[in-house]
Amino acid sequence: MAVTEEFLSDDLHPIDLVETLAENRAWDFDRVGDNQIAMAVVGQWRTYSITLAWSDYDETLRLVCTFEMDPPHHRMPQVYETLNLINDQVWSGAFSYWEKHRLMVYRYGLLLAGGQLATPAQVDLMISSAVANAERFYPAMQLVAWGGREPADGLQVAIAEAYGRA
Repeated sequence: MAVTEEFLSDDLHPIDLVETLAENRAWDFDRVGDNQIAMAVVGQWRTYSITLAWSDYDETLRLVCTFEMDPPHHRMPQVYETLNLINDQVWSGAFSYWEKHRLMVYRYGLLLAGGQLATPAQVDLMISSAVANAERFYPAMQLVAWGGREPADGLQVAIAEAYGRA
């Protein structure tokens, strides 16, 4: 049975959907409040901290995926240039760097204006896309930050997206 088939009600609060998904995937999570949940998702390169929050004001489900990264100060211009190149390749969401917290951040917002409801498939795709993008570009960020590579060269190691099938 697909995860999306396990939801009995179509009108679940978006954070309730996320919590049910986290339970089904056996992810560690903490329901921070009625409108927020934090979880840890293990990837190949890192364990990613993912927070989803619902805003009634603008009817948006916000996802923030972070992982620690503390590049040398002298490499920050190259790191920021790499982030610009990465963001040109990411269709949804965007990366930024929170220098104060030494965190690489991937953010995405699902707009549900007009009373629209999030589906389990949308929420699952939001989380899996965040992890997939972080996994894809993590090696490039590492090479630029600590390997001394130039941004365009570092980006060459990013796992290419495959289209079609073999």
